[in-house]
Amino acid sequence: MPTLPQNLLKFLQKLLNDAIRTSLTLFKITIPISILTKLLTEFGLIDQLGRALGPIMELVGLPGSMGLVWATAMVTHLYGGMIVFASLAPDANLTVAQVTILTTMMLVAHALPIELRIAQKAGTRFRVMATLRLVGAFSLGWLLFQFYRITDTLQTANQSFWSPPQQDPSWIVWLVGEVRNLLSIFLIILCLLFIMRILEKIGIISLMTKLLRPILSLLGISKEAAPLTIIGMTLGISYGGGLIIQEAQTGNLTKQDVFYSMALMGLCHSVFEDTMLMMVLGGHLSGILWARLVFALLCTALLVRLARRIPTATFNRYLVRP
Repeated sequence: MPTLPQNLLKFLQKLLNDAIRTSLTLFKITIPISILTKLLTEFGLIDQLGRALGPIMELVGLPGSMGLVWATAMVTHLYGGMIVFASLAPDANLTVAQVTILTTMMLVAHALPIELRIAQKAGTRFRVMATLRLVGAFSLGWLLFQFYRITDTLQTANQSFWSPPQQDPSWIVWLVGEVRNLLSIFLIILCLLFIMRILEKIGIISLMTKLLRPILSLLGISKEAAPLTIIGMTLGISYGGGLIIQEAQTGNLTKQDVFYSMALMGLCHSVFEDTMLMMVLGGHLSGILWARLVFALLCTALLVRLARRIPTATFNRYLVRP
């Protein structure tokens, strides 16, 4: 009969193996895309994308120059967008409403090369998730623009609370930063898996699922996918998506579970860290948190209704991967 130390050792070994497997899956995605993103930045392609987005930014009440901010956030990450914003915002004379619109759009659509690849690896179609996030970001930005314009709210001058440190563009500094990011991802995944195993043992996951069952049922997300979806919404796609990839590969989640979960996560994820980052730039909670959360829930509910009306063969062919 196994002793307590033996059971604990087996538990820790399985935990470490699961964390390594999940992390390696993510690293295979993030490393090549990070290198590609760095090359795009070096060759100035992000600047060209920013100029192309200028007319779109004007449709949501923003100066065309803010297209470069959104383009940088979309191709790299939020921190990259924040650095560009800090350099352009002083000359743009933005209002709180305008910054809220911009930061909300950044929250919905950022780090797309990596996050869309994770969604694809989990089992969704790349072009479907890309369309959802880009159209979702623009639509939410336009709705906020109309709301703030009609109600005449948040029209005071914006004040950012952050000035970026001097950036070293060298490849060595970039490489060191990427290695630190990968190590952080592994440690966070290890902690998340450990916490989930403990919560499962003491029944917290089951209780949480029961409490959220009405909302989850409305959105079409099963109890098996609920904890992973919640992790993605609170901590980010890299963590929630990584766990969903692992679960999807074991066959514990249906294709519908994966699609609905990744859709909801795509529109609203990392509600703590990312929201606070955008607050530092001057974004108001009415947009960067509440409007984003409500918009994501409504869009996912609508998406579920539409997906259920199409034949299974069509769903499997166009919305998810084999």
